[in-house]
Amino acid sequence: MKIIQNLVKQKLEEKVKAEKSYKLNVMVKTSVPVIIGDTKIFPGEKKLIELSISGIYTQSPISIPVHVINGKKDGPVLLIIAGIHGDEINGIEIIRRLLRSSKFKNLNGTLIAIPIINIYGFISLSRYLPDRRDLNRSFPGSEKGSLASRLANMLMSEIIVKCTHVIDLHTGAIHRSNLPHVRANLENKNTKKIAKSFSLPIILDNKSIDGSLRQACDELNIPLILYEGGEALRFDELSIRAGVKGIRNVMHYLDMLPTRTTKKASSILPKIGKSSKWTRAPTSGIFHPMKQLGEQVEKGESIGIIVNPFGTEETSIISLTSGIIIGRNNIPMVNEGDALFHIVSFKDTSSISPKIEVLEELGPYISGPLFDIQTTK
Repeated sequence: MKIIQNLVKQKLEEKVKAEKSYKLNVMVKTSVPVIIGDTKIFPGEKKLIELSISGIYTQSPISIPVHVINGKKDGPVLLIIAGIHGDEINGIEIIRRLLRSSKFKNLNGTLIAIPIINIYGFISLSRYLPDRRDLNRSFPGSEKGSLASRLANMLMSEIIVKCTHVIDLHTGAIHRSNLPHVRANLENKNTKKIAKSFSLPIILDNKSIDGSLRQACDELNIPLILYEGGEALRFDELSIRAGVKGIRNVMHYLDMLPTRTTKKASSILPKIGKSSKWTRAPTSGIFHPMKQLGEQVEKGESIGIIVNPFGTEETSIISLTSGIIIGRNNIPMVNEGDALFHIVSFKDTSSISPKIEVLEELGPYISGPLFDIQTTK
């Protein structure tokens, strides 16, 4: 897309001098300070930057906190971002726990972490921005566009163009839960390697959506993986732990962190799904699921029922495909056509595991002491 190329060229000319230029398509940075806004973070420094954005109509100022840990040694520039949708809060907690780690004292490269990019939506408990736009459909943005477009443009020009890798943290929508899994465009070999290194049982291989951050990063040849886990406006401990450990796995793979003494998490062999489909409500009524997240289903199988709340009539919900449930509706009251079960399908059906095996793979992966949520004395 020419607009992205022009944006990158313009911002790099304005903000980066020739001797400190950022190379977008290389895997490591040079030993120079990271520049965000008017702030320089030199090797060995750790800073919290407040990026000012447009205030709300009460004239209250708004800013986005950006954590930057710049290692003393060369390495990748990894961005961890959450809260593109303001009501998806698991990623916020994932980043909070991640930043409490003492392992970053020996960091190679640079870690940039943004816990909440859509601060407007977070304040109002909403997925969207005040202009009712979806930020993840507004990239690469424009300096003179809508509020969503301006925020996307700021993120691209101030942060994205300076990164070599991105992990974008998401959850299911309101009243919908997602099984912890990774989504990525596996046609990019580097992206595929990063997705596998996250070490979750399921990877959904799919194309980028128009206007998404993934698409913008694809245009810049920056590997981005999207992590899904849990439900909007709810903390889910399994999804949070899986996210924290998955990010650490990626950082080990990129040699940003010292070599691990254990290989337990990396022993998971992900199952790659090539497509996914929602099974929808055939009628309106009260939804009673018969399958849970992570369970295997067969095409034509009854996976739930919808009952008439004022009588005894029952309607079966028939799966339209075979695969594993990675998303499920949580609210009992449904209308005809509502999305109920999100099922990922596999070309090799022998790779599909029953629920108990998927959860057994996740079990050791998320177990361990709760060192990262201890209170600070």
